[in-house]
Amino acid sequence: MFASKHPHLKRRFPHGAETPGIGASIAIDGKPHPTVCPRRRGSDARSPFIATPGIARAAEADEIVFDHAFGTTVLKGPARRVVSIGYTTQDPLLALGTVPLAIRYWFGDTPHATGPWAEPLIGGANPTIIKGEVSAETVAALEPDLIVGVGSGISQDEYALLSQVAPVLMHPKGRAPYNVAWDEITTMLGRALGKSDEAAKLVADTRKAFADTKARHPEWQGKTAAAAYHFGGDSGFFTTTDTRGRLLTELGLLPTEGMKKLSGDSFYVKLSPEDLTALDADLVIWISSSEQVTDLAAMPMRKLMKAHREGREVLAGPLIGAAMSYGSVLSLPYALKLLEPEIAAAMDGNPQTPVPSAVKAGLAP
Repeated sequence: MFASKHPHLKRRFPHGAETPGIGASIAIDGKPHPTVCPRRRGSDARSPFIATPGIARAAEADEIVFDHAFGTTVLKGPARRVVSIGYTTQDPLLALGTVPLAIRYWFGDTPHATGPWAEPLIGGANPTIIKGEVSAETVAALEPDLIVGVGSGISQDEYALLSQVAPVLMHPKGRAPYNVAWDEITTMLGRALGKSDEAAKLVADTRKAFADTKARHPEWQGKTAAAAYHFGGDSGFFTTTDTRGRLLTELGLLPTEGMKKLSGDSFYVKLSPEDLTALDADLVIWISSSEQVTDLAAMPMRKLMKAHREGREVLAGPLIGAAMSYGSVLSLPYALKLLEPEIAAAMDGNPQTPVPSAVKAGLAP
């Protein structure tokens, strides 16, 4: 379902610039990844919006104003026709009852480029799937009144071009393009859709899912944990600014001292496979786009980790790993439900307790 040649291990652009210019392509895990590359300017200028990069202005009565990294976007009223070019923004839109006119493909082969936690909310709709380059012509033909660009990786030039089609919502000022937390993006989109109350409930329900899980496992609190990856010979971990790392902190688990020292502004940290000391936590969750992890299982230095010797490793395969990677009000509760018994087995203090995902993947000691 979620197996892919372009795995979700490294959230979008670890090896290249986060905001390439128009017509550029960048690499994900060493493979080219196309970005917005319109052939000509969008022809639909009818949308009632004002986009004023770098210029603040007073809002009128019914306007919804967003100051963001690329300027200020003003909606004349709640958006109804929405194109989602962020890699995961379809999730909060669907949770808020808005089926996007178009959805950006990220990875996998699921229907409508959407995970099983969100697919039922599409109903009988048939959104356009934007796979590969994002054409301004394609977006304009859909006549949106809002383009959600949060988490899309587009540059300011691309933003300006798409703003000729419809208002474009981007990540907040001072924030990295892919480090907008699940609660923040849900709140932003709730405002844009005129559904702030619904957004607040979704955020509260998701926080409750975390709180309930924490309450069932007081023994987890204050323990260390790592959301780690190993793919194509590269090993590392996701920092607490990333959805995968943040999931663990929201369960009361902490990064190791080694992880804290190495973590900077990036959402991930690459480690040498010869030195995995930073990962030797009370719990290690290996995030993978495959159920077959023979390279990881055979990695010599992993076998020296105390977490391995004491059976405290979990494999988050394609489904759980994808839910963690999407990091939304829909996917996080889904991931928690599947992860809880795995973490409980790994953290029960008994090295003899089998962790089902680790046993199946050949990671158990």
